[in-house]
Amino acid sequence: MSKSGNIVRGRGAQSAAVPQRFGLSAREIDGDWRDDAERVDGPAPPMRTTVTEEFPKSIVTFNQSPDLAFDRSINAYRGCEHGCVYCFARPTHAYHDLSPGLDFETKLFAKPYAARLLRETLSRPKYVPKPIAMGTNTDPYQPIEGRYEITRQVLEVCLDTRHPVTITTKSDRVLRDLDLLSELAQHELVAVALSVTSLDPALSSKLEPRATSPQKRLVALQKLAEAGVPTHFSVAPVIPAITDQFMEQIVAQAAEAGVQSCGWIMLRLPHEVAPLFREWLDTHFPDRADKVMAIVRSVRKGRDNDPQFFSRMRPSGVWAELFRSRFRIACRRAGLGKASFPLKTDAFRQPESGLQRRLL
Repeated sequence: MSKSGNIVRGRGAQSAAVPQRFGLSAREIDGDWRDDAERVDGPAPPMRTTVTEEFPKSIVTFNQSPDLAFDRSINAYRGCEHGCVYCFARPTHAYHDLSPGLDFETKLFAKPYAARLLRETLSRPKYVPKPIAMGTNTDPYQPIEGRYEITRQVLEVCLDTRHPVTITTKSDRVLRDLDLLSELAQHELVAVALSVTSLDPALSSKLEPRATSPQKRLVALQKLAEAGVPTHFSVAPVIPAITDQFMEQIVAQAAEAGVQSCGWIMLRLPHEVAPLFREWLDTHFPDRADKVMAIVRSVRKGRDNDPQFFSRMRPSGVWAELFRSRFRIACRRAGLGKASFPLKTDAFRQPESGLQRRLL
């Protein structure tokens, strides 16, 4: 919550606390002025989103995590205007001396040369193709994609080189690229996943204030499925005593939309996400804040977060088994399961060297 005690509307986080993991000094308004500033000066103006362009030397990130289903990814943006308060990627802003809170959703970074860098990587003689994951850290279809079109440019490279790619998003802006996605799907080169957290627009406006509404996401899933694009949906994250009530409804509506695969993910609160989420609970749900956190700790071995490999993505305990059983029953009733989408790598063709583009 802001220093004046007012709710920061239109944003997920309620403060811009400086991360303490790196020994940075905390900053706050001093003296009596902080209690009287709004009365004297009036309400603070709405927070504006800024975008800084950055020019890294590479764009593909490789990993060896045993918890991930991919070994390489592209994140065209840092920070995310969607403002999902539970976002596990928030702590990455702390590495740049920025707040995982409001800075994460207002001070964004774009990588406009991502497609060019991807071509350079794919041109390496020893490069071996495997699916590239997009949307693993921040959303590739957040609002600024409408201006930069970096995600679209990356997809064009993937189509040109016949390189497999997966997309995870919370936005129906993915439909803007349906022409590319449909063609990629014809070559078995793409799969798209959308996550739905609740079916209550009012709740979603607090949890993920600038993300596409849940109903629009379900419509996007349907249109993707109708276009022949392999689709997956995820009830994610499941927040106990806040969003778990929607689990069965989401599964049923996703099945009606024609999706082919489904899953669920329990809330994770790494590093600075935990205090930000606690602050959010105190602001919007003070009556059940203690209950929510008690259940979270019960599925994370008594802690706000379990950071260990193998167990961090698999909650345990009575509550976790309850959610797991509910989801399994809901999927069985809806005729849904967890499908696999094997993407082809044998059609890969390296980009032409230099500035010459393939004419095929």
